[in-house]
Amino acid sequence: MRVVICGYGRMGHEVEQVLLARGHSVVTRIDPAPDRGDTHALQPADLKGCDGVIEFSLAGAVSANVKAYVEAGVPAVVGTTGWENQRDEVEHTVQDSEIGYLVGSNFSIGANIMFALTEKAAAIINSFPDYDIMVLEYHHTKKKDSPSGTALTLAEKIVDTTVAKTTIVSECLHRQIEPHELHIGSVRGGSIPGIHTVTLDSPADTISLTHSARNRSGFATGAVMALEWLQGRRGFFTVDDFINDLIAGGTAQ
Repeated sequence: MRVVICGYGRMGHEVEQVLLARGHSVVTRIDPAPDRGDTHALQPADLKGCDGVIEFSLAGAVSANVKAYVEAGVPAVVGTTGWENQRDEVEHTVQDSEIGYLVGSNFSIGANIMFALTEKAAAIINSFPDYDIMVLEYHHTKKKDSPSGTALTLAEKIVDTTVAKTTIVSECLHRQIEPHELHIGSVRGGSIPGIHTVTLDSPADTISLTHSARNRSGFATGAVMALEWLQGRRGFFTVDDFINDLIAGGTAQ
C-alpha cells in the first residue's frame, strides 16, 4: 500500500516504521508542527494515488479531514481521540460515500484481545455471584487523562455484560463501594507505557487478566493491520469490527 500518515508525532513515527517493515510505502507525512512532516496541512493533492491514510492527529481536524478522504475516495484508519462530539457528523459523511473509514481509541492487538477476554470473563461470572470484578490501570507521569481510554473501554464492556455491575466509578472513594458499582483505579508514575488489570475476586480465590504494553509498536501494528483489512471495504467501521473479524477466522498477516 501507498499510505499517507496524518499526524507525525510519536505514533506517526511508529506507524511509519511498521508500514515499511510490512512492505508498504509512505507517500506523505502531514503534521501541523513546524518541525515535523513533509507538509503542515492536508491538501487534496496529498491523497492522489495513495491507497489509504492512517490518522493520529488533532481532534479538531477530524471532521475536515474526513471530507477530504471522501472527496479523494481514499480509505482511512483514525486513531485520534477526543472528537466524540463530532461522531454523528463524521459517520453521516462516511455513510454517504464510497470509502471505508475505521476508528478506534486503541489499536493494540493485545489490548483488543484483552477486551474480548474481559467480556467473556464478565459473562461467565453472571453464573457465579460470589465473584466481584474491578479494573486497575498504571501509566507514566506524562499521561494527561485518568482513567485511561483503555480502562474505560474495559469497564464499559463489563457493565454491558454483567448483571451485577451497572455504574462505572473512577474517582477515589471515601466511602464503601455499592454492589452495583464497578470501580476503576488509576495510578500515575514512572515511565510505564500502560498496564491494565481486570480482577475477579471471590472469598475462595482471585483471577487476574493483565495486559502490559511495552511500547507503542503494538498500537502502530494494529493500525496498519486495520488499514490492510479495510482495503476494498466501504462504510463506517470500528476497531471492534476489525478485531472480531480476525477472531472469527479472518486472516491476520
